[in-house]
Amino acid sequence: MADQRVVTWEVTGSGGYETAWVTLSGTGLRATGRVMGLRPEPYWMAYELETGHGYVTRRLQVTAETAGGTRRLDLRRDGGTWTANDKPLPEVAGALDCDLGMSPLTNTMPVLRHQLHSGPGEHTFVMAWVSVPDLAVRPSRQTYTHVGLTERGARLHYASKGFAGDIEVGRDGLVLTYPGIGHLLHAD
Repeated sequence: MADQRVVTWEVTGSGGYETAWVTLSGTGLRATGRVMGLRPEPYWMAYELETGHGYVTRRLQVTAETAGGTRRLDLRRDGGTWTANDKPLPEVAGALDCDLGMSPLTNTMPVLRHQLHSGPGEHTFVMAWVSVPDLAVRPSRQTYTHVGLTERGARLHYASKGFAGDIEVGRDGLVLTYPGIGHLLHAD
């Protein structure tokens, strides 16, 4: 049975907010989100995310608007092959997840797939990281380590090039607090 909810984060890293309509189905995730940010420049963004079995990314569609114009990204993963706007992305081959910059939502997929929100483990991933608001896609090596359970869920240590910190996730795997990025304001 699918669990549907609306979540809103204050995204302190961009000086903005993100609201997503999220459906978790036990082995997959679908989300539609809207984002407003001020850094590195003012932008509006809309996205749709779809994963397959095991929370593995299938598709991320993003539209970003800035004073300089509108950019669109259609990021797809098909059998381990990634494309961005129909152009191959061999540099992210082997990645299972996308990671939309300044979005707490996209940290959910590896957490749920490896059940890091409910028990011990450490995993290192290569992500198809999407920078915002230019929507460029680059590989990003990230390590998630379960530190321990909390009253609201679990604390995970996150490390990537140039950044390390503890993320708190809820029992559902959604980010509650992410130092330097943001924190959950509301969930229905």
